[in-house]
Amino acid sequence: MFFLISKLFWLVADPINFMLILGVLGLLLSFGRTARFGRGLAAAVILLLAVTGFSPLGALLLRPLENRFPPPKAEIAAPAGIIVLGGALDAEVTAARGVPTLLGPGARLTTGAALARRFPNARLVFTGGTADMSGKGIPEAPAVRALWLSLGIPASQMLFEAKSRNTWENALFTKALVHPKPDETWLLVTSAWHMPRSMGIFRKVGFQVTAYPVDYWTYGDNRDLQVPHHALEAFGMLDHAMHEWIGLVAYHLTGKTDAWFPAP
Repeated sequence: MFFLISKLFWLVADPINFMLILGVLGLLLSFGRTARFGRGLAAAVILLLAVTGFSPLGALLLRPLENRFPPPKAEIAAPAGIIVLGGALDAEVTAARGVPTLLGPGARLTTGAALARRFPNARLVFTGGTADMSGKGIPEAPAVRALWLSLGIPASQMLFEAKSRNTWENALFTKALVHPKPDETWLLVTSAWHMPRSMGIFRKVGFQVTAYPVDYWTYGDNRDLQVPHHALEAFGMLDHAMHEWIGLVAYHLTGKTDAWFPAP
């Protein structure tokens, strides 16, 4: 139920979707007795879209998420395993074209492969099913397996959890799959902006992992105060930031994390 509610909620709460819905509503109300209100609403939405697209708002909201868990030191002890969260490959397009098609967070998969080659005795675990609400979408796992094989990762080193639909299930099902021991080190590879919520969830299910953030959007310095190079880039950062901030609140309120903003 939580999965379904979260998906339906985000269809409306997604910042760009929400602004477009308000814009259409403004146009519909721009006639008759509500004309003044409707035109005002439409104008406000256009102004809000302009502010979002041509200001550093998205970067400023995203940067605290990306800075929360710094990357580990260059020299780290060999881990027992490497966990890579899904959402980095378009399984539908991959199946249609027959070529692995990475999404924006594709660094999750390439970093996982690089770490597996660096630590050949560590298990490389991919966790992620399909986020399709009908449950009938194509899972990522087969395409990820093909990609990793092409990058030289032996099949014997890989493990796949292909039933999870969100980060809570990633943590729960992966723990059940690998049965981590208290003295083992496990690396968690996911996007830097997604790391605070992910770490909070893994801790909640009793799986202690070490953050290995990748896929940064922000610079982490004064360049984040610049006007974005492209409005779509700004919209993307705002979308990711709002999704995570709202997710942090929702997961804490529903008992899936113990902290509002998990920290190292």
